[in-house]
Amino acid sequence: MKGFIVVNAYSNSVEYLYQAKRMQEEFVLQGVVVDIITNDSFLMIIENNRIVSRIPDYDFCIYWDKDKYILTMLEKTGIPVYNPCRAILNCDDKMLTYIELADNDIPIPKTLPGLLCYSEEESVKESTLDIAETLGYPLIIKESFGSLGNELYLVNDRQELKSIMEKVKCRPHLIQEYIETSYGRDVRVIVIGGEVVGGMLRMSDHDFRSNIGSGGRGEVYELTPEMTDIAKRTAKVLGLDYCGIDMLFGKEGPLICEVNSNAFFYTFEKITGINVAKRYVDHIINNQISPE
Repeated sequence: MKGFIVVNAYSNSVEYLYQAKRMQEEFVLQGVVVDIITNDSFLMIIENNRIVSRIPDYDFCIYWDKDKYILTMLEKTGIPVYNPCRAILNCDDKMLTYIELADNDIPIPKTLPGLLCYSEEESVKESTLDIAETLGYPLIIKESFGSLGNELYLVNDRQELKSIMEKVKCRPHLIQEYIETSYGRDVRVIVIGGEVVGGMLRMSDHDFRSNIGSGGRGEVYELTPEMTDIAKRTAKVLGLDYCGIDMLFGKEGPLICEVNSNAFFYTFEKITGINVAKRYVDHIINNQISPE
């Protein structure tokens, strides 16, 4: 058995590269050769009307990137990819995540798709600003593509709403109710192979965002049975082998904030002491030996 891990050539942070290196170490301990490959060498090509891989023969791929073109082409060549293409694409686009989760009895905040504009010269329509009548203030605007708490805005009044909507009008985004009871805190839940690995409470004393990358801190958190059930069902609906699910503390119970198909586990391992890399490696090896 031999596999490879794809990482983004332009992402060089310690936290990002940690995933691939830790998993490579755990594969070695189990006698499996795994190479780490950056995506800057044109791994796939369409030639003679066919998708052709320029990668040597491997049995599986772990995709720690979000480049949808290489990902889609890899999967079309027939190689097992962790996570699957559709799962990564639906998690990368936050609005698609909510659309996929809707109608599955999974609690999510009230959410509206942002109206996309195709011209920077056009102004946001005044009627669009009436969204506050549905959500009230404050409210949240999220760009559909973003990570580490970036591209996320807390809007307190109509003036701020117009300013932010002008900023994001030409970029995919969504508008969402603000969950006041979860200000500066949420829970990161790691799910692997349909099983919940553990939870980490993330907190911030100075920001409505709790992301560690935005200055927050974390501690071990004992998940409630309801959180565990919601996390399992969320991962199943989205078809994820591995994910980090962020849950908010709603007035009536937990709510899904985001689902990260490529969730960093550097801080999670340090704080919880859970060997996430080994759990993911075990899942992949077992699945390769006995595909579901």
